[in-house]
Amino acid sequence: MTSTPLPIILDIAVLAIGLIALLLEAFEENKNKSIIQWLCIGGIGIVFVLSFFMKPITFAETSQLAQFYSADSFAIFYKRLALGSTLLVLIMAKEFKGILSRYLPAAVPGAGVGEFFALPLLTCLGLMWMASAVDFVMAFVSIELVTISFYILVSYMRRNALSLEAGVKYLILGALSTGFLVYGITWIYGATGETNFARISEAIRLSAPDMYPAILFGMALILVGLGFKIAAAPFQLWVADVYQGAPTPITAFLSVGSKAAGFILLMRVLNWLVIVPAVPALSGKLMAALWGMAILTLIYGNLAAMPQGNMKRLLAFSSVAHAGYLLVSLASWKPLTSQVTVSYYLAGYLLMTMLSFLILVIINRATGGDDIASFNGLSRRSPFLAFGMLVSMVSLAGVPFTVGFFGKFLVFRDAIEQNQWALVAVAILSVGAGFYYYLKVVRAMYWKAPSETGAITVSPLARVTICILSALIFLLGTYPAPVLAMLK
Repeated sequence: MTSTPLPIILDIAVLAIGLIALLLEAFEENKNKSIIQWLCIGGIGIVFVLSFFMKPITFAETSQLAQFYSADSFAIFYKRLALGSTLLVLIMAKEFKGILSRYLPAAVPGAGVGEFFALPLLTCLGLMWMASAVDFVMAFVSIELVTISFYILVSYMRRNALSLEAGVKYLILGALSTGFLVYGITWIYGATGETNFARISEAIRLSAPDMYPAILFGMALILVGLGFKIAAAPFQLWVADVYQGAPTPITAFLSVGSKAAGFILLMRVLNWLVIVPAVPALSGKLMAALWGMAILTLIYGNLAAMPQGNMKRLLAFSSVAHAGYLLVSLASWKPLTSQVTVSYYLAGYLLMTMLSFLILVIINRATGGDDIASFNGLSRRSPFLAFGMLVSMVSLAGVPFTVGFFGKFLVFRDAIEQNQWALVAVAILSVGAGFYYYLKVVRAMYWKAPSETGAITVSPLARVTICILSALIFLLGTYPAPVLAMLK
């Protein structure tokens, strides 16, 4: 036990870098904003490296910080996920900058470019706070910081009708989900008089049976609010349009960062509010709700992805499907075991999805489109990019020796150990459907003729990033020990 909350240094550093970037935006005259770009990329990279020197800390129970902030191994792990996804998004943003400039106001050259790199840092800060939140007030403040940043970033290409449409839909549905979440928190507070997860759990255990309906209703509303954040059915209707209309780096951020933060918060709620041995009636009903959400999410995500011809929409419904696999593990809940499964799966999902979106940004810049047809004949124009996308697609599908395969293996293990055979059956069918729509992209790259014959240039930074992500997909798929060791 220590009185020095060292992991908070990571949060403070990200906040400082973000504020410096915003200040530089006001005074930087270079229209390319190159200083801001490299400050954000380099700064987040340094903080990401420093995160591996942070150790879990148990605060004293009398500490005020312990009432709302956790620095356990899972919190630090999800801070690393937030930092890693933000770093990759910033690298994507650098590749995407030329496309972005077409849709920003032309009156002032370079206007808006700096904020596009600074705002993801504030989003990252909210994700890191959410990873440490053990109190509903802290969790709500964190979610709002993330959500408001995404409202701006999703609709950032102001001269693009699809981006504005995506921003409006995300704003309306995001505000609605926030209302459900706040209303649920209010019911829980009214029934227990507490907002701290541990104290709520104790209050539920000691509460009279006539309070159970109010507690159950509050938990159901919270589940609705968090279901929107993780894109779980039936709260996923915003996903396809928002993913397609948002700038591609922000789509990647939505797909990975917000999903990871939503799941860590959901797991903390499950740990403290749902798995209450003294009140099996409450936990049984909510686990049944998770079971139903997992089934619906798997079916909807995979069936909706199969006919898609647009790459961003395909990855949007793929994101829904992967939320379904994660919900299978939560519906087969075992404390710690399910947390490790979900955390490993999300780490692998980060690698696979960021790799596919980075290559999509490069293809979009070269061809001007983001349809699957834009990948036709890619193996002839750029064997390097084709191989990188192949690695991403086969891992998302769950081919052995990749991180996607081992993640699905852990999910199936959890479900089988809890005798959740219906979930196992639906998940197996979902894997088969996934092979169909992921391999459509592989077919386009290797079996279809290209519409253009010119080579596609790849910047050194993007090339190195693609190599690292591809290598990690195979490395962690065959040797998952480094990730699992972080969760002990």
